[in-house]
Amino acid sequence: MPATKPKGAHTSPADATAAVDAFMASLVHPHKAVIESLRVLMLALDPLVQEGVKWNAPSFRTTEYFATTNLRAKAGIGVILHLGAKVRDLPPGGVQIADPAGLVKWLGEDRAMVEFADAQAFDEAKPAFQAILRRWLQFV
Repeated sequence: MPATKPKGAHTSPADATAAVDAFMASLVHPHKAVIESLRVLMLALDPLVQEGVKWNAPSFRTTEYFATTNLRAKAGIGVILHLGAKVRDLPPGGVQIADPAGLVKWLGEDRAMVEFADAQAFDEAKPAFQAILRRWLQFV
């Protein structure tokens, strides 16, 4: 009997740091250094956070993918926050996250975007962005 992939497991070659390393090695992007800094920040959030290539971009997951870099942002670099492929039971009004720095642009009840114009903007926003991400992880 053929082995089956456990439901919800991320075991494809694209679901690994090696895939992101290879992707980044060939990436030509004006904000490649910010993307590398973003990888470091994401992987330091929680020991359960892992990375892979999803939607042709570095993406991050625990049990489900929850953040994907937006490499096509018109200016700077963006991060799309989402809750993976599974439908979630959300509180009334959807995901609620304190955002005193005004970083989050809501795209729906369970999706948001954060954009950084450049490396300086990313560095300045790191503490607020980390707080947003830690709260986001509670919904994944």
